[in-house]
Amino acid sequence: MTPGTDAVRRHDPAVRGFASDNYAGVHPEILAAIALANDGHQVAYGEDQYTEHLQTVFRKHFGEKAEAYPVFNGTGANVVSLQALLPRWGAVIAAESAHINVDECGAPEKMAGIKLLTVPTPDGKLTPELIDQQAWGWGDEHRAQPLAVSITQSTELGTVYTADEVKAICDHAHERGMLVHMDGSRLANAAASLGLPFRAFTTDAGVDVLSFGGTKNGLLFGEAVVVLNPDRVRDIKFLRKMSMQLASKMRFVSVQFEALLTGDLWLRNAGHANAMAKRLETAVRGIEGVSIVRPVQANAVFAILPREVSERLQKRYRFYFWDEHTGEVRWMAAFDTSEADIDSFAAAIVEEMGRG
Repeated sequence: MTPGTDAVRRHDPAVRGFASDNYAGVHPEILAAIALANDGHQVAYGEDQYTEHLQTVFRKHFGEKAEAYPVFNGTGANVVSLQALLPRWGAVIAAESAHINVDECGAPEKMAGIKLLTVPTPDGKLTPELIDQQAWGWGDEHRAQPLAVSITQSTELGTVYTADEVKAICDHAHERGMLVHMDGSRLANAAASLGLPFRAFTTDAGVDVLSFGGTKNGLLFGEAVVVLNPDRVRDIKFLRKMSMQLASKMRFVSVQFEALLTGDLWLRNAGHANAMAKRLETAVRGIEGVSIVRPVQANAVFAILPREVSERLQKRYRFYFWDEHTGEVRWMAAFDTSEADIDSFAAAIVEEMGRG
C-alpha cells in the first residue's frame, strides 16, 4: 500500500511485456509535472496558463504558425484531424495497414463519416505512385472525392519515412488539390531514428495537420492535434468539442507535453526505446528458426517463428500476433524497457525454441 492512500498495488512491477509501448507506465518527470500543476484552480477547457504556454512549446518544434490542440487519445486526434481536412463527401487515401483503417474500430467512418480509400503497401509506406491508385474520380458524384492523404510516422510496420519521402508525398498531394495528415503516434521514435528535428519531416515537408503522440512516449494520457497549415485547416476547436475530445482539466494534458518537449525528454525516451528494439533484433537474429521479417527502424521488431513457440512465449511475456496466417508477431520496446528485459526475453526465445 502506498503511504497516504487506500489504494493497493495490484500488479507486479517487475513483469514486462512486449505487446505495446502503451503497456509502460508514466515517466517520473511527467508525473512530477502533473503534481506541479495540481495545486489551486485554473480556468477549465483550455484557458489555463499551461495550455497557453504550450503553444510556445510546440511552435519551437514545428514553426511559428503551429497551433496545438490537446486531446484525450490517438483515435480522437486522428478523427478530429481528418474531419478538419474534408467536406462531407470527402475521402482520405491511406495505407491498407494504417491505424485509421485497421485499429480504430471504424471510428473515422462511424464518428466522422469519412470514406477511407486504402492501398496495399509492402512496408507500410505510401508513395506518390501508390497514392495515384486511389487519386482519381474528381468531379464524379458517384465516387467519394479523394481530398486528403494520411500517412503514419513511424508506420504500423515499424518503418520510417525520410524527410524527402514525406515532401514528395505532400508535393504530389497538393498538386492534385489534396491535403496531408500525418498520424504521429510514434513521431518521437521517427525523429530519433532519423536524427532530425520534428519540423524537418512535418512542417518543412508540407504536412498540413499532425496527430502528435504522447502516450506511447511516457505520458499518462493525452495526444495533440497540431495544425501546421492554419490557412487550410480550420475549425479544430469546434470539431474537438463535437468529437468529445475537449478536456475540462486540460492543464493536466498540457503540462505533460511541456515536460516532454521543453527539454530532451522526448528524445531520451524515444531513442532508448529504439535502441532496445535494435538490441532485441541483434539478440534474436542468429537464432535458428527465427526470422526478422521487416526493417527495425524505430521501436518495433517483427518476426516469424514456429507458432507453438510463440504461444508458449506468450504465457511468459505479452505480445501480439501481427498476422495470424503467417504467424508473424510484433515485439515493441518502450521508454522503460531495460537491457535486462531484452536479454531475458531473448533467452526465453532461445529456451522455447530449444523445446522443439
